[in-house]
Amino acid sequence: MIFGNINNLSEFPFLEEQVKECFEYAKTHDLASYEKGSHEIDGDRLFVNIVEYTTTTPEERFWEAHKNYLDVHVMIHGNEQIDLNFIHNMELKDFVEKDDFLPMDGEKNSSVVLTDGDFLICYPSDGHRTAVKVQEPETIKKAIFKVKI
Repeated sequence: MIFGNINNLSEFPFLEEQVKECFEYAKTHDLASYEKGSHEIDGDRLFVNIVEYTTTTPEERFWEAHKNYLDVHVMIHGNEQIDLNFIHNMELKDFVEKDDFLPMDGEKNSSVVLTDGDFLICYPSDGHRTAVKVQEPETIKKAIFKVKI
């Protein structure tokens, strides 16, 4: 996983070109004006899901990872905690191929808080639990770029 802010991308020259493409898209498009849902950028190779939801307690959320896509979370507005652990530390459940969804159970070994402009890149070995409240529940808007591996 890689955590940073979109305003400091010069610190990440080593990122994959497809990931850099996500950031370029975010800088040249007004993602705040996008409606919730999936927006195609380049077929199934690269697309962005715009989500809006209210953060909640960890107990109300679920763990996930993905095998076929990288997740590039970019916070548009709000504060969200994302809990993290490597999938080899978790109890894995059955992979849902059609949704590229690997559910799991376990405990966090760390977490990050995304605020406006922050990003988190999750690779296939990175289990993550999103939508956790920072202090109080709040409604957030976020772009999740899906990059085909």
